[in-house]
Amino acid sequence: MVRVVWCMKIIQTVEVKQVLTEKSKSKLISSLQTNKDQLLKECDQLKFELKKMERLQKFDPTKIKLYFTNEMDLRQEKVKQLEFQIEQIHMLPIGSEIKEKEVRSIIDINVGDNWDEKTAARTIVIKEGIVEEIR
Repeated sequence: MVRVVWCMKIIQTVEVKQVLTEKSKSKLISSLQTNKDQLLKECDQLKFELKKMERLQKFDPTKIKLYFTNEMDLRQEKVKQLEFQIEQIHMLPIGSEIKEKEVRSIIDINVGDNWDEKTAARTIVIKEGIVEEIR
């Protein structure tokens, strides 16, 4: 007699955390600062484009002003968020774990498996780009 064993693959979300070191802290702050600088450059470019469009006088000045103001406001809000993140990272002690991202993993589920055990939240801990622990 042949016994059929059911197996299923499911996709599970896995959290990836980074252990904060001097190097990773510096790199993270640098990355956020680069993003902030880019947004500020975009604001300057939008101001330039606004003046250019106003001089052309081909479009409704009120609509143009509203459009560019909204775009600049969106970027300024992102700049404030980045400044807050930079401030928070400065306050974090070395060795802290911060959530970097989430990835998807495929796990096998078999008849007879403990569901809670198999599907418990998983975390990958990395330090300096190297997987340090899988929990």
